[in-house]
Amino acid sequence: MRMNLTAVNLDCADPLALADFYAKATGLPLHERSDAGFAALVDGNGLVLGFQRVADHRPPVWPDGDVPAQLHLDFDVDDLDEAAAALTALGATLPAAQPRPDLWRVLLDPAGHPFCVSPRTRRGM
Repeated sequence: MRMNLTAVNLDCADPLALADFYAKATGLPLHERSDAGFAALVDGNGLVLGFQRVADHRPPVWPDGDVPAQLHLDFDVDDLDEAAAALTALGATLPAAQPRPDLWRVLLDPAGHPFCVSPRTRRGM
């Protein structure tokens, strides 16, 4: 059996706002059927990055805290410093805890979800 990944969905308080952040960060378009309860970005291969409203959403606390991260996204970038600066300008935060800043940077999206950026040249997959 082979399964194909079709979507990754993140819980949040404001799906359209979080979709807007990731649309600006990735260049992926907002799906036309997005609304206040669920918003989605779709890449050229049909992979969906979804954002779903959850009542009383509590953002994860990274790296340790009462609310665990539970998952994180990884993105390849050309330059770590440029990417971190551009993403923080869009609303991400760069936490003080950086396990391997020479290899990747951990950021928090506007809803508090951790995500990582790594140099494109490092990924040998």
